[in-house]
Amino acid sequence: MDTIVYNVEGKEKGRYELPGFFNTEVKTALLHEVTTGYLANLRSGTHATKTRGEVSFSGAKPWKQKGTGNARAGQKNSPLWRKGGIVFGPQPRDYYQKMSKQKRKIALNMAYSALAQDNNLVLVDLIKIDEAKTKKVVELLKNLKVDGRKVIIALPKKDDNIKIAAKNIKNVVVEYIKNLNAYQVLWADKIVTTPEAIDSIKEKQA
Repeated sequence: MDTIVYNVEGKEKGRYELPGFFNTEVKTALLHEVTTGYLANLRSGTHATKTRGEVSFSGAKPWKQKGTGNARAGQKNSPLWRKGGIVFGPQPRDYYQKMSKQKRKIALNMAYSALAQDNNLVLVDLIKIDEAKTKKVVELLKNLKVDGRKVIIALPKKDDNIKIAAKNIKNVVVEYIKNLNAYQVLWADKIVTTPEAIDSIKEKQA
């Protein structure tokens, strides 16, 4: 499978033969499992409610047992009362889901394959700006006709200028390509990268 390579002005410059991992068969069940795992592992799990033993109330009996006409009541921290304890409320827990290295790798290859099959992989010969100006990145995205979408600019190596310039653009993420995971690839409408960046992960994904 090959794809068009553009220059920064959005004009076709040549073609690039995509590596074999872009032809991986896409299995939605595995992609669902892995992306769900990534999302679960992002959860802090710090939610908590107070039980009747943890709320701050006097232990005194609200009123006498008989003669008032009210129902019997022993303590004010009852879950039936306003500001009382919570029954079976959420408590801190760990949402971590273990995923094997092989599963993560195959899922990432599937995500890349789905991206290429839907023509959502945009290759540019070189992604570079001289100064960290937001308008430079905006201009690049407009030239490539990917502005206004969820875009990941995947770089072959660290570039502070692009990282800083894209920080204020909504739904545009700048990431080192070797750090991408399946969830990120599936999140993006378009991924803008270079042949050099894909070559840098060829051995890792093969």
